[in-house]
Amino acid sequence: MLRHEWNTGEEFCFEAGGKLDSITLVYHTSEREYRPGDRVVWICHALTGNSDAEDWWPQIVGPDKMVDTQKDFVVCVNMLCSSYGSSGPASINPSTGKPYLLDFPSTTVRDIVSADILVRKHLGIESIDILIGPSIGGYQAIEWVVREPDVIKKAIFIATFCRVTPFITALNETQRMALRADSSFLEAASLEGGKAGLACARTVALVSYRTEEGYNITQAEKDDDTLFADRAASYQRYQGKKLVDRFDAYSYWYLSNALDSVNVGRGRGGVAKALSLIKAKCVMIGIDSDVLFPPRELRTMVSQIPNCSYHEIHSVFGHDGFLIENDQLSKILEEYL
Repeated sequence: MLRHEWNTGEEFCFEAGGKLDSITLVYHTSEREYRPGDRVVWICHALTGNSDAEDWWPQIVGPDKMVDTQKDFVVCVNMLCSSYGSSGPASINPSTGKPYLLDFPSTTVRDIVSADILVRKHLGIESIDILIGPSIGGYQAIEWVVREPDVIKKAIFIATFCRVTPFITALNETQRMALRADSSFLEAASLEGGKAGLACARTVALVSYRTEEGYNITQAEKDDDTLFADRAASYQRYQGKKLVDRFDAYSYWYLSNALDSVNVGRGRGGVAKALSLIKAKCVMIGIDSDVLFPPRELRTMVSQIPNCSYHEIHSVFGHDGFLIENDQLSKILEEYL
């Protein structure tokens, strides 16, 4: 996919207050210009993902793949506050000449969708044929189909929900506590701050993305006589370092807070009323072992959307099953793509 960087050149107001004279948005598209009449497939990425969907979802997105970047016009926008180029705490504050860090405006998922809409208009796209949102990308997709019901024709939500649950907020706060426990994070001297806290936060999140059975299968000790079990511990340390090498703690902090803003019914008379506004043909795909977005909750949401069906993937790997169970996912997506 082709990377673009665009400065809006106009004031951007944030839902929680605060504004910037303009924002910069990084996005990827198919390697050609949009042509009116193209089938548009828009993908919203997950928490620490980026706008190059072909990079993090190679089994699904790419030439001759389920989402064909040659036949379709595929778009993915890097979220506000991410570490991959869109405006956020890593951006330079023009009044100080230094990164915003903790001085960036508080950001919600609705702000992230507002930025997506700006890119849609910038590209001259009047309607989106298929909107796909896995995980936190699904938070965005659900908000978007309510916000612009006449723009989106079909929507595919994968392992996601319409309102943040207390359980997820508790997990988010546990990760933020890990960041705050790293004294260099609150000092906010540079983007290097909070690395130890970020590594810890990532490992907390990772446990929630997986399952007991998944860990027991993949991280069991190879030596039955080992004195101290370390394979799973080593895996956690590795995953923490892996994120630290590509992401900054301040972006993670802001995105974690953004997740706690998710409530499609806010200011719309409640969740059920908001979901009733959706005109797109929708499908929800759940994962039977997902502790973050349990199927029972997804089915409740599906029942409140006028035209929505439900499918379920079997996996021992929990929430991360949407990145692992590609055969099952492809079989479901084929019907809608």
